[in-house]
Amino acid sequence: ALPCVAAAGGRWMVGFRASRRALLPPLCRAFARPGCPLGPERGAERREAAASRVSGFCPPRKSCRDWIGPPDKHSNLRPIHFYIPESESPLEQKLRQLRQETQEWNQQFWANQNLTFRKEKEEFIHSRLKAKGLELRSGSGQKATLDAEEMADFYKEFLSKNFQKHMYYNRDWYKRNFAITFFMGKVALERVWNKLRPKHKKSST
Repeated sequence: ALPCVAAAGGRWMVGFRASRRALLPPLCRAFARPGCPLGPERGAERREAAASRVSGFCPPRKSCRDWIGPPDKHSNLRPIHFYIPESESPLEQKLRQLRQETQEWNQQFWANQNLTFRKEKEEFIHSRLKAKGLELRSGSGQKATLDAEEMADFYKEFLSKNFQKHMYYNRDWYKRNFAITFFMGKVALERVWNKLRPKHKKSST
């Protein structure tokens, strides 16, 4: 597939339920914590600070779900604002930080790749038009283009030149997703254990 992903605009929307169905294994969905009790004010402030680092948009204070935003203008990937519960365990924190770091890595890779793609595409078009004795824009100001057969030469060359880079990206992508899935399983088991383990009752005096 070409590195430029089709962009889709739109307003921010709550995407937690849809993203969990797509990303979390059934085990994690089965034992996800029910409900969403609101934490103290400090918890809301932590959520807003984390959200603002991504796009400047802050989910509502009372939100207790992950939020999925519109495509980033550079990477064309949809960023996620991760919900940080007040009672987040060390294992849950590790999972969230791993997902955040993976998202930043993925965003950076595709932002750079798309920038390179657009730059080299313009250079290719310019060189082909120059070889034909044509200008980038016609006398009416309309931008000159090449036909599909000529552009196919560029796509083939670009993909061939970036084959190794994409191969390393896919390798790291699978490694990161395996690690995330592994921690999801550990978090699910931790939640099951917390539900099943006997709770110590306070002895009456």
